[in-house]
Amino acid sequence: MSLKFWKPGTSGPGSSLDRDSQIEENVVQSAPAYSSLSIQSQRERLPIYKHRDKLLYCMEEYGVLIVVGQTGCGKTTREPSATSVAGRVASEVGSLLGDEAGLRPNLKRDSHRSLQLDEAHERSLYTDLLLGVLKKIRRKRPSLRLIVSSATLDATSFLDYFISGTSPSEATIVSLEGRMFPVEVAYLPEPTPDYVTKAANTAFEINAKHGRGDILIFLTGREEIDRCLQELSELAPKTPRSVPRLMLLPLHAGLTTDEQLAVFEPAERGTRKVIVSTNIAEASVTIEGITFVIDSGFVKIRVYNPTTGLASLTTVPTSIASATQRAGRAGRTSPGICYRLFTQESFDRLPYSTPPEITRTDMTTPLLQLKSLGIDNLMKFEWVSAPPAESVLRALENLFAAGMVGEDGRLSPVGQKVAECPVDVGIARMLFSSQEYQCGEEILTIAAMCSIQDVFIIPDGAPGALAELERRKFTAEEGDHLTLLNVYNAFARYGRSSGWCKSHALSFRGLSRAVSIRAQLKKYMQRFSLPLESCQGDAKRLRRCLVSGYWRNGARWVGDGTYRSVRGNRDQTLYVHPTSVLFTRKPRSGWVIFHEMEETKKTQIRIVTEIEPDWLLDHGHQYEGNKGTGSVVAVG
Repeated sequence: MSLKFWKPGTSGPGSSLDRDSQIEENVVQSAPAYSSLSIQSQRERLPIYKHRDKLLYCMEEYGVLIVVGQTGCGKTTREPSATSVAGRVASEVGSLLGDEAGLRPNLKRDSHRSLQLDEAHERSLYTDLLLGVLKKIRRKRPSLRLIVSSATLDATSFLDYFISGTSPSEATIVSLEGRMFPVEVAYLPEPTPDYVTKAANTAFEINAKHGRGDILIFLTGREEIDRCLQELSELAPKTPRSVPRLMLLPLHAGLTTDEQLAVFEPAERGTRKVIVSTNIAEASVTIEGITFVIDSGFVKIRVYNPTTGLASLTTVPTSIASATQRAGRAGRTSPGICYRLFTQESFDRLPYSTPPEITRTDMTTPLLQLKSLGIDNLMKFEWVSAPPAESVLRALENLFAAGMVGEDGRLSPVGQKVAECPVDVGIARMLFSSQEYQCGEEILTIAAMCSIQDVFIIPDGAPGALAELERRKFTAEEGDHLTLLNVYNAFARYGRSSGWCKSHALSFRGLSRAVSIRAQLKKYMQRFSLPLESCQGDAKRLRRCLVSGYWRNGARWVGDGTYRSVRGNRDQTLYVHPTSVLFTRKPRSGWVIFHEMEETKKTQIRIVTEIEPDWLLDHGHQYEGNKGTGSVVAVG
């Protein structure tokens, strides 16, 4: 096994990036531990510190200040009104949270002079919508100052957006220095057929040939992470006694709280941490001590097809901006190296940034929320990036079919209520339909459980078969939605403890989050006088209510064990996800509804429940062709 990467500027492919271990160790030892410094010392070490006067001047002179700087420059904690890190800001100014720095969700008080949007470069759906709304607000309230923080240099698009239709003096850009320490970047001389195995081998070789410093590996999801950790475990016995032992740690949304917090703990003496993560470690969290980054070059994103009306999780190449962000993780506390598991030619062909979420998402819920704010003329709304016209058209058709919007394009009374619920339109529609089917208690729980991911986990050291046996204790033969209901009810009944969750291979963090979400949704149901009745175990009533929200996500079983959607391309083959109760079972009726799709090597449907086809007829579907085939399709 040989660690062969090509560093740009060297003699070419095949050059080794191995560095003298003693030199590297001295560099690391000479850099003081950042976390041990006083608040004032940390403040002065940040690149943003020297720009303080310029930033304050620009905040007074311009309505919108766009701050660009790599991760670690201090733009989040040192800029005023960074509400997402109010606790940190409060500690820096030496006050209690809520005194000089705190949290307040509304903008009605005159005391609010500025608002900061952090991580704007991620271009999430609601960041884009919020930017559009804030631009509209600034026209009526010019005294409000807006600070937009971005970790990438592509800030001119934000600048052009805010000065469009206004004036050049409306906005300005302030660029800060990059990361605190230099990071070398190395590429593979040839493409790899399996980046998961290559990542494991690269981490093993780094441990054997380099000095101190932890390793961070970027992969796309839980399955890849588990495989990489397994391969590293198999390599562990080959580790020479003279090099550190590997401390293997996963990082993804399906872990318990303790497992997630473990990645932030310093490595034990004689060990080196290897953290295998999704892109959650790209910008959302900062892990100190990382010296080496291994970038697979791929990411999993949600993509919506307005023609079929279906959304799916798809693995795609990352962007230049994301690759740059990932590399920066290696330069937080010392000089580092980023190993990219692809060629430089592949890097040069990457898109500069990931397509904004608004261009690849179902616009049904976002349009409902815009209309609830009084923005009915969508043609005049100033989008940062306009969604595809077909996505907007399909969203309006869905809202009309669901009774949320009238023929005049304005919200109906039920649409106004649904818009206030902080969930997808389909989930909200189920909550309101629960009154008709007398199952409010159960639907409330299912809505909360569908808002979290990976409630079932495989604890460290536990064989998969044992975890599967625990899972079967909660199984409902009708499918996954009712299985999740059983899980929640058992969790609530037996004390809501982390110990109980661990013994039953369940995520305490996920279930605790579901409890919180359920409590929030319960307030909305009480506000709209929706009864919290129980269906008393009547699974038929409960599943009919599920169809009222998932009517667009119906699918028909075919003879080879796969499914076909009732919407869009009915020739597309759908596979049940391996974690589903129905993975090895044929539904008695031959019909199911599902919560979401995921695309890897094949298109899989997740959270699946058996239904009767006749139930779809009440929600915009009709029989097609020979009724003997039982074929149902969507119309409208």
